[in-house]
Amino acid sequence: MDDEYARAVGYPSVIAPPTLVCETNQYARRTPDTDGYIGHAWELPISGCRMIRGGHEYEFFRPLLPTDRLSVTWRLEDISEHVSPRSGPLLVAIATATYTNQRGELLARNRETLIYQPLEESR
Repeated sequence: MDDEYARAVGYPSVIAPPTLVCETNQYARRTPDTDGYIGHAWELPISGCRMIRGGHEYEFFRPLLPTDRLSVTWRLEDISEHVSPRSGPLLVAIATATYTNQRGELLARNRETLIYQPLEESR
């Protein structure tokens, strides 16, 4: 929040907290679904399931500056079926978001795991 301090410790200006890039801006233009979820569900033809966010892996390549114009590109990397001894069949989707600035410089990458679990009444 202090440009002078940021420059004193080696940054060109103030920087954004790292996860602000991945957890705030990726959904800025999305409309919530009927459950209020604003994230990616990939519009997979899945019914009778609950979606669980299974985790994230983050990589940060350089800090986000106030002069950066952020762009994000999502890619669905993998979908696989699994069987859990406790909860039965699961569908696991892995997606990667790549964040760049207006010059195409890589800022961050977010690998997200979504788990689709059948509802009790669907099993």
